Amino acid sequence: MATASKRSSAELDRQAHSTSGSIIAADKVEGTTVYNRAGDKLGTVDHVMIDKINGKVCYAIMSFGGFLGMGESYHPLPWQKLDYDKNKGGFVVDLDKRQLEGAPYYKESDFEWTPDYGRRVDQYYGVPTYWP
Repeated sequence: MATASKRSSAELDRQAHSTSGSIIAADKVEGTTVYNRAGDKLGTVDHVMIDKINGKVCYAIMSFGGFLGMGESYHPLPWQKLDYDKNKGGFVVDLDKRQLEGAPYYKESDFEWTPDYGRRVDQYYGVPTYWP
């Protein structure tokens, strides 16, 4: 027998997708456009990488290039490099397409992230490394 305190799955789903202030559901970040400071669209957030121990978002994985999902590459961007712009409804980074083309990326959907790869990403973007 269901109790009054038990919430429906539809209600839980609605709450998980609502946002307030600076909090946002991860699936709402996915698909968000990433721009450079000049306002050029660089790509979209494909997914985010979260530290499963402390819950901190570490990287946004941006899809870049390709057509209809073919030839796309995935560029990890350290989370601290992204600024959310309310007017654009997207993230802004201090990069241009040329810099992005030289950045660490991968193409395989089954890519395995390693601490060495993470350190390489952090070094490229000039941020303190997340990895010990």
